[in-house]
Amino acid sequence: MPDRLSALDASFLYVEDQTTPMHVGGVAIFDRPPSGFTYEQLLALVGARLAFLPRYRQRVLGVPGHLARPVWVDDVDFDLNYHVRRSALPEPGSDEQLFDLVARLMSRRLAPERPLWEAYFVEGLSGGRVALVTKTHPSVVDGIGTIDLGQLILEETPAPPEPFEDLWTPRREPSRTQLVLDAVSEAVQRPGELAENVRAAATDAVATVGKVAETLGGVASTVVRPAPSGPLNVRVSGGRMFAVVRTRLDDFRSVRAKHGGTVNDVILAAITGALREWLLSRGESLTPTSTVRALVPMAVNDAETAEYATPALIGNEVAAYLVDLPVGEPNPVLRLQHIGHAMTDHLDSGRSVAARGLLKVSGFAPATLHSLGARAGGSLSGRIFNLMITNSPGPQVPVYAGEARLVEMFPVMPLMRTQALAIGVTSYHGGVYFGLNGDRKAAYDVGLLGGMIEEALEELKGAHW
Repeated sequence: MPDRLSALDASFLYVEDQTTPMHVGGVAIFDRPPSGFTYEQLLALVGARLAFLPRYRQRVLGVPGHLARPVWVDDVDFDLNYHVRRSALPEPGSDEQLFDLVARLMSRRLAPERPLWEAYFVEGLSGGRVALVTKTHPSVVDGIGTIDLGQLILEETPAPPEPFEDLWTPRREPSRTQLVLDAVSEAVQRPGELAENVRAAATDAVATVGKVAETLGGVASTVVRPAPSGPLNVRVSGGRMFAVVRTRLDDFRSVRAKHGGTVNDVILAAITGALREWLLSRGESLTPTSTVRALVPMAVNDAETAEYATPALIGNEVAAYLVDLPVGEPNPVLRLQHIGHAMTDHLDSGRSVAARGLLKVSGFAPATLHSLGARAGGSLSGRIFNLMITNSPGPQVPVYAGEARLVEMFPVMPLMRTQALAIGVTSYHGGVYFGLNGDRKAAYDVGLLGGMIEEALEELKGAHW
């Protein structure tokens, strides 16, 4: 039987266009060790791990006439050097120059005729640092059969990449005739899917997306009203702006200890305070009841495995939860309390995965969890939320790619067609790192918003009840 894309994975391909590429990105910054960390060493490291990620050497092949969803096939012309590329900034490259490069890279759609991922080894950063910028399509990472490449190349123990012999042999690509025969055979067994496949391909998968959204759990059982209107919801352009925020985990913990809630609640409260100031700076009129609705994908236990398995990424799912962020509330402590109440249902469900559980996953699990978050968000109508915010805890000990120590990691979440901002958050080794991906026209001042997140955190730290 063909390895056919699921309805959800196919929908990501159908809704994608040049202005709204769906890939999830990551910006990892490393200290280059005395022994060096070269492009050739990165190639060896990635090449050795691809045996564990067969999907990374497969491409999507459409079925003639859209008689069935596309299939995964081995890329007989797979070229590792095409997917792992070398880039450089003029030395000494600044962080601002790196993030300008990231914005340009993220605005470019992945080549649909090749495996849907890319990595860029960026040299020339100040202080002898190097960066690894990754782009992975959410159809590639399902968290069960395939995880993110970043989860496999990062380890807790430094070790030089070992030479490897690539013994992979691609399977022959199916002929057009075989694709049609397989599709007809499946259509006989499930006749309703034939019409659905043709309609989804022709109408940007609205029907398909609506159907698969029913499986996501977090918002499926709730009839939701449209999200509030505002500057976050415009038709996006093809350009991007990228900004980052660096904070310390201890600051969020101190606010939690003082005012209650969880670290995730405090992170959302800091973002809420920043959005409030950002909206006011744009002349938006806010009332005490004004809100911005965030889609917050969160990891949950798979009910079938939870009772006998330690919380882990494989076998877990990510559910999408809608949270109305109280941007109209001027008091930072009340904002935090409102958010805490909004998250209570998720915490009381007994399905949430604690941060300590996620930290037991080998490698750098946040890379995979952010991809799963994009899958959850991309399957829902953008009319019911204003922006997506993903937050995934990472290890609190140093991790390495080869012998190069990871210093910082910033997620880059994709933009939906009518959403000008997406925020990804990752904690790692005492830091909490925000990646803000904004539309170049509608969110040109995303760097200003980043500074406001820092100010909102300081406001929470100094607040008294």
